[in-house]
Amino acid sequence: MNSHGLVQGPHDHQVFEPGMGVAIAAERFQPTKQDRFTFGLWTVGNRGRDPFGASVRPTLAPGTAVDRLAKLGAYGVTLHDNDLVPIDATPDERAAIVREFQRVLAECDMRVPMVTVNLFYDPVFKDGALTSSVPAIRRYAGDKAKAAIDLGNDLGAETFVLWGGREGSEVDAAKNPLDAMAWYRDGVNALTEHILDNGYSMRIAMEAKPNEPRGDIYLATTGAMLAFIATLDHPELVGVNPEIAHEKMAGLNPYHSVAQALDAGKLFHIDLNDQKPGRFDQDLRFASDDPKGAFYVVKLLEEGGYQGPRHFDAHAYRTEDVDGVFEFARGCMRTYLILKDKVDRFAQDPEIQGLLQSIRARSQAVDPFDRAAWGTVGYAYEQLDQLVMELLLGVR
Repeated sequence: MNSHGLVQGPHDHQVFEPGMGVAIAAERFQPTKQDRFTFGLWTVGNRGRDPFGASVRPTLAPGTAVDRLAKLGAYGVTLHDNDLVPIDATPDERAAIVREFQRVLAECDMRVPMVTVNLFYDPVFKDGALTSSVPAIRRYAGDKAKAAIDLGNDLGAETFVLWGGREGSEVDAAKNPLDAMAWYRDGVNALTEHILDNGYSMRIAMEAKPNEPRGDIYLATTGAMLAFIATLDHPELVGVNPEIAHEKMAGLNPYHSVAQALDAGKLFHIDLNDQKPGRFDQDLRFASDDPKGAFYVVKLLEEGGYQGPRHFDAHAYRTEDVDGVFEFARGCMRTYLILKDKVDRFAQDPEIQGLLQSIRARSQAVDPFDRAAWGTVGYAYEQLDQLVMELLLGVR
């Protein structure tokens, strides 16, 4: 207990008391541009529509989204081509929209580190875009993606994310997946050629998802994407954009998928959110369902050399109004910073570090190797996991 009568734990960095704890914590975990937090226009612009109900929120203008995110401390925004420019806009209309958006970005000191393309919403893509069995649709999809890359270049984007939302099937007899992979490869090769021909400083990050909106989506996991990238004409220009929710939908551990991408030198971008395994694509607020899993992802990003944006691809609950949407955005950033603080505490906690040192020392036992003895060794992982839980629960 300190001189003000407040209980203070041995690892506390702040003093909390009734009526002021929230304000102090908010100041402590206030995001800055240096944190490089970004949101898709489609995330805060999500109107709460679902297959069973109409929209519950009004359309949010891109400029309004930029302004409100900037005031929360975000670094930038990302967008699909049609989040900003309507699909049927004329060249003059496109130019005017882009000029106005650039003005808003400059006024708010915001960046656009990534753009993507919508190859899933329009009815023409109902049986795929780059993998459509109709050559004219594949050409249209490729041209649309190239135009989105051009838009990204105009806005200063460094990364172009390619999510194959309709690249899949429900009826396997309808399309040979070997043909589909060949068409997909041709499409991505054409996009890298477009980048090279125009001298753009941009890379492509492919995003995996196992299902929804198709019954099965081609290249369903980050590992599958990495294998596919190795077959491309310019694999050095193509990496991955793992999404936490998509990996969980496949029953995988996102921490391991992100690590595999980092190990391959292919983590070009990342989508942070959360997901209950076995459910539809929920895009929950970051770490809201699985804080321990999110802790390890943050630890990996902060200690593994990733230099890109911390991008949130999630949306607020359908119950929220517009103010609630920006509470959701604030919560994503605040939780990341809290978990980043926990990563620092993990590295400084003497009991955790002492146990890790003991575990590592045991693993370096000298020869001769004794098979029977090693079969009886305890690894102390229960104790280690409990210490991590106590750290995350705030008692260490």
